[in-house]
Amino acid sequence: MFHMLTCSHAHMLSCFDFDFDFDFDFDFDFDLDLDLDNGEEIAVFEKNYRKFIAEIQQVDLIESSGPIGRRQRDTPMDTDDQRDHEYFVLLSFRDRSQADAAYVHIAQHRGPGDVAHDDVYTRVLNPGFTCWQDLT
Repeated sequence: MFHMLTCSHAHMLSCFDFDFDFDFDFDFDFDLDLDLDNGEEIAVFEKNYRKFIAEIQQVDLIESSGPIGRRQRDTPMDTDDQRDHEYFVLLSFRDRSQADAAYVHIAQHRGPGDVAHDDVYTRVLNPGFTCWQDLT
C-alpha cells in the first residue's frame, strides 16, 4: 500500500447511543480533547506528548496513540456544541484492564511516564476525556 506522507487527513468522531447494551471485551479507546495554555506552542507540546507515550508504551500501559489533530469547526459536519477544544488525540488500549492500569499508574505520580505526563498536562487548558470500546 502506498501512503503519501505529505497528505493531510480529516477525521470525524461520531458518537451515538443504542437502546441496548453490548457485553463484549474489545479494544478500549480514549479521546483527549484539549486547548493549549496561553503561550504554549503545539510543536513543544507534541514533542513532550510523544515522549510520554513512548515511556508508557515501554511499561505496557498503552497500545498506541494517533497523531495530534486540530479541530475543524468550519464544516457542517462538526455539530458538537458541548465542547470547544482546539486539539484532539486518540489513544488506544488493548482492553479496559490496560486503560484502568494506565489511569492508576498516572494517578500515583511516580515511576515511568510521571515527569513526561506533567510536561504534557501542565501545558493544556480544559482537557476533556472520552472513553469507549470498539465493537469490531
